[in-house]
Amino acid sequence: MYKKPSRRALMRGKLPRPDLVPIMDSVFIFIFFLLMSASFIKIFEIPSDVPFFSENTQPENKEKPLALTIRVTETEIQILTGLPMTLLKNIRKLNPKDYDLSTLHDSLLALKKKYPKETMAILEPEIDLPYETLVQIMDEIRLLRKTDPEFYVKDKTGQEKRLKALFAEIIFGNIQS
Repeated sequence: MYKKPSRRALMRGKLPRPDLVPIMDSVFIFIFFLLMSASFIKIFEIPSDVPFFSENTQPENKEKPLALTIRVTETEIQILTGLPMTLLKNIRKLNPKDYDLSTLHDSLLALKKKYPKETMAILEPEIDLPYETLVQIMDEIRLLRKTDPEFYVKDKTGQEKRLKALFAEIIFGNIQS
């Protein structure tokens, strides 16, 4: 006598379809959590601009522009000013690895005293710098220390405003792809 075939024998060729609803629910909750938590995380970045060239002529200013350029070479940091660039100061390395960043900062403070309204500096690294060194140089250009003198500039309304940065706008002058 033959036995009635079981359901297991009938299902042997077919695979059951997985239930994707719980997986989709968990992925949705995970994505929602990431989006919500990303808005609370402060992302640290150093703002820098790409050089901008324009064919428009600008009105003549009575003051000569500072045109501050900081060139980083293998052995020194050069501070250049003016449109025909003139060398203002050479800052030699302290040792084969470290640049003299305190002298750089002091030199930039002296320039800021002469040109308090100037906010832009052009950074031209001529060598491949380690990331940490580049960030340290950029911080010396941008940030005012607590021990630095305060700088004030008049805003559009004529009120004096305290500056929070030394040269806040850093532009890379020789970007290579």
